[in-house]
Amino acid sequence: MSELVEASPGRDPHPLYSRLRADHPVHWSELLGSWVLTRHEDCTSVLRDSRSFASDWRRIGEDVPEPMLSIQTIDPPEHTGIRHFLVDAVRAIDHRALEETIARQVDARLKDLGARDGFDFVADFAEPVALHTVTAFLGVPPIDLDWFRPVSQAIVDGMDAGIWPEKAGPAVRARALLAEMSADWLADPPGGGLVGYVAAHEAGSGISRPVLLNTLRAVLHAGYESAGRLLTGGMAALLAEPDALPLLARGDLARAVEEIVRFVSPVQADGRACVAETTIGGHTIKAGDPVTMLLGAANRDPSRFAEPDALDFSRHPNPHLGFGRGAHSCLGQSLATLQARIVFGTIAAEHPGIHATGRAVWRGNLTLRGVARLPVSLS
Repeated sequence: MSELVEASPGRDPHPLYSRLRADHPVHWSELLGSWVLTRHEDCTSVLRDSRSFASDWRRIGEDVPEPMLSIQTIDPPEHTGIRHFLVDAVRAIDHRALEETIARQVDARLKDLGARDGFDFVADFAEPVALHTVTAFLGVPPIDLDWFRPVSQAIVDGMDAGIWPEKAGPAVRARALLAEMSADWLADPPGGGLVGYVAAHEAGSGISRPVLLNTLRAVLHAGYESAGRLLTGGMAALLAEPDALPLLARGDLARAVEEIVRFVSPVQADGRACVAETTIGGHTIKAGDPVTMLLGAANRDPSRFAEPDALDFSRHPNPHLGFGRGAHSCLGQSLATLQARIVFGTIAAEHPGIHATGRAVWRGNLTLRGVARLPVSLS
């Protein structure tokens, strides 16, 4: 793992993942102070077992700052109530209207950008589209991207605080800032969207106000960052393969997007705390031990996926871990895949001449991987 950390920012991690899966699929990392898992079977087992492996580190006696407590970081039974509440909220959203909103936004931006000789797919297209999509999903007013971008990036940087501890404090403060924004939404709620439903049904839900605010913050952040990095990493992957866009245009778009999720794996790693001694891959994991699952490695595991380093839009079934598994599987996966289907489907059908005009520059983050710059032209 230190080999990856010491590399230049944006280095492709998959050669290292391949070596770890082959030589040390389950091992203790002194650098991370954690067990590291790389195989699909092992990662799936941990993700599904919330009794033995905690997302809520208070279960092993850790102090967790209040801004960190959300649907992502609390466990059943407390998690169950808010999960059901949010699932009901998602179901209440007018998804057809949301789809039309995303499509209009994508069409408008591509029309504007098509008049240019070239543009940055990240800053000029993916980031504004992702932020527009998640605010429409939430039902809240537009958010200034120039203000939001550094706040969001501070949270992403904090996900790597196990390696760079100095990133933790700014990330906690950034989360608190977005939770304050969530409080403002509920104080003057919209008539629809996720926030509108939450505001109308909060009374009697039994969910604590801090956890609710942090959960809305988490939905906003994940909808922008994870879904946005799927767009940027996916487009970089598509442009790197000469036949990818024509194949995508002719094939099953839903399967193609699931394959892009597997191949790109924006969420590269996830962590748990062991609360009950167990054995994984012949190693004893003791209560209190941290466990890091390298989901990017699991999604390229050759024991689970044939030709894992190839984009195969016909791959089915495709049991990737891009949206997790078990109680903490991603609540917004349907939104992320809907947005990706609209973006990639529209580009493949209407802008088949899109091409890179320079190399993709990847961000230096390890936990949440994405492209920082991707210069392209539509013709």
